[in-house]
Amino acid sequence: AVRQLAGSLTAAEGMRFAIVVARFNEFITEPLLKGALATFKQYSVKEEDIDVVWVPGSFEIGIVAAQLGKSGKYQAVVCIGAVIRGDTSHYDAVVNSAASGVLSAGLSSGVPCIFGVLTCDTMEQAINRAGGKSGNKGSEAAITAIQMASLFEHHLK
Repeated sequence: AVRQLAGSLTAAEGMRFAIVVARFNEFITEPLLKGALATFKQYSVKEEDIDVVWVPGSFEIGIVAAQLGKSGKYQAVVCIGAVIRGDTSHYDAVVNSAASGVLSAGLSSGVPCIFGVLTCDTMEQAINRAGGKSGNKGSEAAITAIQMASLFEHHLK
């Protein structure tokens, strides 16, 4: 039979997580953080097993996520930010750098780094994804972190 490996949401107890949060657009990133923290609690992750690290903006998330991953203290790193399109091309540069930075952090550290950075065309879209009509993407990122941490811990070591 083919062996299938997957992470579990029931195996999070005792795992440690870091959350890197951008201060820029904090009125969006704060509810995303709250969603992630509530979800970790719902899945039996203790508060003392979570460290929150604030950075100035989404551009800075990648380098901090890489350091956290390389520290050996965490089973996964959740990266939370919000980039909202403006009138200039700055949006594209920040979005691409944030996505590349989070990917690079995971690859270089060997620790799952979860992309929870909103990339929205409008403020309304961001609000909807930070606890509004579209749910809370911070909560979804925490679920992904638990699943990936479990997959790595129980199947890929």
